[in-house]
Amino acid sequence: MNQAKVDAFISANINKLPEENILILREALLSMSEEKEDILIITSLKDPALLLILSIFFGGFGVDRFMLEQVGMGILKLILNMVAIGIIWTIIDWFTVMDRTKEYNYNTLLNHLSF
Repeated sequence: MNQAKVDAFISANINKLPEENILILREALLSMSEEKEDILIITSLKDPALLLILSIFFGGFGVDRFMLEQVGMGILKLILNMVAIGIIWTIIDWFTVMDRTKEYNYNTLLNHLSF
């Protein structure tokens, strides 16, 4: 992938990726083969701000965990909130959901680049 495309991709998705891994991702994208560009284009990254909003309104139901493909944790969170124990977990998730979303997006991109 050429430098201009890499810069365009990173600038378009800078708020969806962890800042500390941008340089590693840039190098991986630069060494990526042309065949993988199509996979990169169709890769959908989750918006951390949207997940924060969903976590605030529907976090008690585990929606934020389900959207990050953490099904087991989502079910556990739902069950614990049904017995009113999980409210502390929900509040903690409000502060960590954006970082978890960025890390999920980064890992998704690396998985697609490795195939």
